[in-house]
Amino acid sequence: MNGSTIIFYMLAVFTLATAFFAVVTRHIFRAAIFLLFSLIGIAGLYFWMQYEFIAAVQIVVYVGGITVLIIFSIFLTQQAGELLPTQNARGRLFAALAAFCGFALTLLQVYQYKFTNTNEPTVEPNVVNIGNQMLGTEEGGYALPFEVVSVLLLAALIGCIVIAMRPKATEKNIDLGTNNIEY
Repeated sequence: MNGSTIIFYMLAVFTLATAFFAVVTRHIFRAAIFLLFSLIGIAGLYFWMQYEFIAAVQIVVYVGGITVLIIFSIFLTQQAGELLPTQNARGRLFAALAAFCGFALTLLQVYQYKFTNTNEPTVEPNVVNIGNQMLGTEEGGYALPFEVVSVLLLAALIGCIVIAMRPKATEKNIDLGTNNIEY
């Protein structure tokens, strides 16, 4: 095992561990910080694969933009230090089912993809070629997946705000006979 393999496994374990802690922690601010570290680990993997442009985009857009936006939304709702409520068994079942379906779909796509080793010349990974590929609408272009990811990130931000919002306080019920105040 050489040094490059050791670095890969260290980055992979770091990324997976912080992603796991982002999901299982009950502190919403800690979950956002673990998400931040997980995204930094992914950028580290991109640097390890020598895709510096994609790693820089990962850091600028996801780490610098999306995660900071999520942290600001947590602070704006004033629940940074509070615990998230525990989920009931039904919610956990649906979450486990959704995770299993996503994992199964990913495995299905990996097994159906025909990994071929072509001898075609590869395109130089510079900013112009990457930009043309990302904004291309023809076959092999990434304009549609790029827009789908942006809608997904918007949905994640809305979900973060909904989770972090303080529930509305119920009306105060005052029992004048015993001077007890119920909330």
